[in-house]
Amino acid sequence: MGGVTTIGDRAERRPKQDRSRATRQRLLEAAVAALAEHGWSGSTVTVVAERAGVSRGAAQHHFPTREDLFTAAVEYVAEERSTALRALFPQGAADDRRAVISALVDLYTGPLFRAALHLWVAASNEEQLRPQVTELEARVGRETHRIAVELLGADESKPGVRETVQGLLDMARGLGLANLLTDDKARRDKVVTQWTALLNEALL
Repeated sequence: MGGVTTIGDRAERRPKQDRSRATRQRLLEAAVAALAEHGWSGSTVTVVAERAGVSRGAAQHHFPTREDLFTAAVEYVAEERSTALRALFPQGAADDRRAVISALVDLYTGPLFRAALHLWVAASNEEQLRPQVTELEARVGRETHRIAVELLGADESKPGVRETVQGLLDMARGLGLANLLTDDKARRDKVVTQWTALLNEALL
C-alpha cells in the first residue's frame, strides 16, 4: 500500500544516511586540507571533490556554493578541536594552567589555523564570503573563550579576568601567525611559561 514504510525501507535508508554523512565529512576534511595547503585561490570545489574521492555533483549536493563548503569545513574542524581540547582535561585543569595554556596555543599552530587564516584573507576581498566568515569567526571565538575560561578555572565576575583570558587567546593567535613563517617552539615555550605566571597571579 502507498505510504506504508517497511522495516526494509528504513534499513535501506539508514546506510544511505550513513554514506551521506561519511561523504560530507570527507568533503569537509578535504576542504580544510586544501585550504591550508593551497589557499583560497587554489581550493576550488573540483579540487576538494577530487581530494575527497567524490564527484563534483556530490560535493555540490552537500554544499551548493564554494563559500558554504569552506565555512562549513573550518567550523567542522573547529568543533572537532574544541571537543579534543575538552577531552584532554575532562575534570578541568585549573591546577595545571601551563598545560591548558600550551594546549590553547597549539590550537593556533596547526593546519586548522592556517586554513582559517586563508579564509579570513579571502573574506577581506570577497563580498560574498565576508558575512559567513565574520559570523563563523565570532561563533568560534566565543566557544574558544568559553572553553579557556572553564579549563583555566577563571572567575570572570572579577574585574579584568575576562580581558586577561581574551589577551591570552589574542597572544596565542599571534604566536600562530609567527609560526606560519618559522616554527620557533623554544620561543613559544618561554612565552607560555611567562603567561602561566601572569595568569596564576591574575586568576588567584
